[in-house]
Amino acid sequence: MFKQYKYFLLAVGFFTRIPVPNFADFKDSDLNHSAKYFPLIGVIIGTVAALSFYFSDFIFPQTIAIIISMATTIYLTGAFHEDGLADSADGLGGGWDKERILTIMQDSRLGTYGAAALFLMLFAKFQTLNALQDFMIPAVLICAHALSRLSAVWIMYTLSYVKFSGKAKPLATEIKGVDFVLAHIFGLLPIIAVISFMAVNNYAFTSIAALILSTLLPVLFSWIWWRNKIKYWLNGYTGDTLGAMQQITELAFYLGVLAWSMQL
Repeated sequence: MFKQYKYFLLAVGFFTRIPVPNFADFKDSDLNHSAKYFPLIGVIIGTVAALSFYFSDFIFPQTIAIIISMATTIYLTGAFHEDGLADSADGLGGGWDKERILTIMQDSRLGTYGAAALFLMLFAKFQTLNALQDFMIPAVLICAHALSRLSAVWIMYTLSYVKFSGKAKPLATEIKGVDFVLAHIFGLLPIIAVISFMAVNNYAFTSIAALILSTLLPVLFSWIWWRNKIKYWLNGYTGDTLGAMQQITELAFYLGVLAWSMQL
């Protein structure tokens, strides 16, 4: 039981700025055991985002509350996934082969492709969330953060890790068996809770089914597109591409909810 607690804390420390104890016997391979908790970390981050929006919305206009919520998650994660998106955009935008792409990704400087991708992603997330009714946003944030991190786990499960030629930071590189199942429980639990709430409150079956399709299909299509892209160019994944995957599928989920809500 202590090992699982340790693995959970490793995931917390890896993905957030939340202080956790230092483990003297830490090994890079321990992160593989922590991978099942990645969607659970998404639930925690999404909950913080939801709470920051909920309380800010009492004081400020919805636009400001959304900005505060987004800024809170960026601070909480240290812009971990946003950095991965920017590096991936720079590498895949400016590289012409695997080695060149990986070299650009390792460069700490922000390039044109990365800056454009980062701006468009943050702007698109803001605009999409702002188009939703305020009472929907807290639940949407929790579901999106959990599912988008599960999407990264799917990448880890279906592709191989691409090692840099130089020294790389520790990274979870595989997830198998029961851990993969547990990751799905954590990643899908918020969505199941929302669907259960809708069913208990007598929402029409067609409305619930439409919500499931409207959200899961964009996430699935964007996941397939990104997976195929990095498989073609890198024949695997890196930590940066996992971060990009999280950002892409998070936005895809928001867009799906917006498309569903416009039909109500």
